[in-house]
Amino acid sequence: MLRLAAASLAGTAIEFYDFFVYGTAAALVLGPLFFPTFSPVAATLAAFGTFGVGFVARPLGSILFGHFGDRRGRRPVLVASLLLTGASTVAVGCVPSYGSIGVAAPVLLLVLRFLQGLGLGGEWGGAVLLTAEHAPAGRRGLWSSFPQIGPAVGFLLANGVMLALSAALTDAQFAQWGWRVPFWVAGALALGGLWLRSSLVESPRFLEIDDHARVPLAEVAREHWRLVLLTAGALSVGYAIFYAVTTWSLAYGTERLGVGRTEMLACIMAAVVVKGSLTPLVALLSDRYGRRPLCLLGCTAAALWMFPMVALLATDAPLLMFLGFLGALLAFVTMFAVLGAYLPELYEPRVRCTGAAVGYNLGGVLGGALTPIVATALAEHSGRVPWGVGAYLTGVALFSLGCFALLPETRPVEVAVVEPVAG
Repeated sequence: MLRLAAASLAGTAIEFYDFFVYGTAAALVLGPLFFPTFSPVAATLAAFGTFGVGFVARPLGSILFGHFGDRRGRRPVLVASLLLTGASTVAVGCVPSYGSIGVAAPVLLLVLRFLQGLGLGGEWGGAVLLTAEHAPAGRRGLWSSFPQIGPAVGFLLANGVMLALSAALTDAQFAQWGWRVPFWVAGALALGGLWLRSSLVESPRFLEIDDHARVPLAEVAREHWRLVLLTAGALSVGYAIFYAVTTWSLAYGTERLGVGRTEMLACIMAAVVVKGSLTPLVALLSDRYGRRPLCLLGCTAAALWMFPMVALLATDAPLLMFLGFLGALLAFVTMFAVLGAYLPELYEPRVRCTGAAVGYNLGGVLGGALTPIVATALAEHSGRVPWGVGAYLTGVALFSLGCFALLPETRPVEVAVVEPVAG
């Protein structure tokens, strides 16, 4: 289990590194380089638009890879998705700017971002299911949390490289070629991930299935459509929080508040470190107290914290910004640490790879794709404190809270066996 969990964590971290490095670049440099004819705000919105394309592609990737995951096994999905995401990420680092090839530059960016999202849409389902279906029932929450640490590790890797380059290079050097280096690094990381995953064995639960779904998506749409919509709605708040903190606030802090790029990245990364470190602990609590109660608790905390978060961000004081980000990510991890066990348990094994992944990635469209765009537009018409962003995030949290309230508990319950009394 430890080897399997480590391989799943490493692979997920690499794929999310690829996905997150684009988000950081979109917040910092892609607008002026690929949309130079736009105003600064419009260029940022356009860059976040290409960022959102990856989220739109993720449900399509979950359908494509989920089909093969339910028909052919979880393991092949992990290899194919990693190859696709790694190759498209390296290619992003090679796209010439608008000044070199004109409108073809943003078009290529859109296509490659779409391919990134397609690969990541298949990654999560394969990695989580392979771990969850190997794990013992009483510790499924704990072991399934390892792939959930991957996004935090991937984010820290992506932004660590960006932070190092930002500190070492001048603004001109960073804009000219420095931003491309993290995308090229993705190639080496993908090769390492493929090596780690080469020794993984197929899920025993998949091998036990006698009657595989012929068209998993059709079965999910026919029999589990309500569950897919509820899980997508429930998870939208997590995506909204994470990308408000890691993507929108980075652009807002550097462009609107005038905070240094290095300072903003450091505040965000410190909060992500704490969030990633607490993931296994929260998941362990879900093995004892249940998945649903923790999700409801995290959602409630998110609804209460969004206004304080934007107020702390507007102070532009590093410590206060860090505390605002930390509170938001603690609410986030209370929900998302348990998803590696919760989502697979909600779906029957024969369509689990498709159903869980589609629900997970549709939540990304609702929360992750829209949030940087909506928040940027709302902040443009706000004063120094973007209260409109706080109201939007609070509304998303309340919507997700209602969806979580309609989902069942899934934690396996041990049934005590009472021996009959003689005589």
